[in-house]
Amino acid sequence: MWGAMVGISLGLGPLLGGLLVDTVGWRAIFRVNIPVVLAAWVLTARLVPESRAARPRRADPVGQLLVVALLGSTVAAVIEGPRLGWSSAGVLGLVALGVGALVLPVVWERRHPEPLVELRFFRSAPFTSATVIAVCAFAAFGSLLFLSALYPQDVRGLSALQAGLTLLPAAVATTVVAPLAGRMVAARGARLPLALGGTAMVAVALTFSQLSPATPLWLVLVAHGVFGCGFALLNPPITNTAVNGMPPERAGVAAAVASTSRQAGRSFGVAISGTVVATVASTAAGVATAWAVVVPLTVVVVVLGVPGTTARAHASAARVAALFPAAPSSPARAA
Repeated sequence: MWGAMVGISLGLGPLLGGLLVDTVGWRAIFRVNIPVVLAAWVLTARLVPESRAARPRRADPVGQLLVVALLGSTVAAVIEGPRLGWSSAGVLGLVALGVGALVLPVVWERRHPEPLVELRFFRSAPFTSATVIAVCAFAAFGSLLFLSALYPQDVRGLSALQAGLTLLPAAVATTVVAPLAGRMVAARGARLPLALGGTAMVAVALTFSQLSPATPLWLVLVAHGVFGCGFALLNPPITNTAVNGMPPERAGVAAAVASTSRQAGRSFGVAISGTVVATVASTAAGVATAWAVVVPLTVVVVVLGVPGTTARAHASAARVAALFPAAPSSPARAA
């Protein structure tokens, strides 16, 4: 269901955004989110039941700040590199901050009694592979959202609304395939959907790496549909693989890391694609080059899909699970 909702949002977002840009102006796409967020806040407070762990964990504010510094500085360095210069003091400072924010959490999280990110999770091959796959797959997804808005408008001369319409095949495919992917994972495990989804994304990235002003629009639409199928196939096995073998009280943290990896990957995808386009002479060539950069990311999805789902991988997950004794069960308490 979650994947199907992603597909619906993928269809409505570009369409409504394109309509607002064409009729009201680009600022409207930010203003329209205010009532949506307020409504979601109210509905969540009223309808979502509260639940609490048997033993609440302590917060790790230092770990949170370090993770924010790592992600923020890395994305900012990639985005600002073409404008400020890769050897400028500002970009080098962001890179230094990112390196420091990468090293310090390893030291801090090992010493904190209840770390934000439990580093021992990464001894589990399924968890580690799912985390890397999430980053790479959603980097490709972020690139799709950015480049599929840029190419129709700046290269083909379409309006913002028409550009949004070109993403409809991806939205429909995601909405239809996502529930089927969940059933496939339940019936046959994560390996097959990971392989099929990753292969579909590789094919699309290779196709789009040859984009030009003369590429038939029907081919773009078909490729968007194939990408939607591949993307929908990947979401359920990412979460399933991440939490598989973890004790129940740790499954929420494992799923949260996978979710964070998705968002980080999407941010990196937009940043990398924007940087590539900004450094290439023409927009058409920049879009094709950006997709060529995305190709290795999609290959990683296929390559890691197998070793992360083998018997040896599951054995490593079982060893990690044994490091965390199960807490005594207790009924959830409503707030």
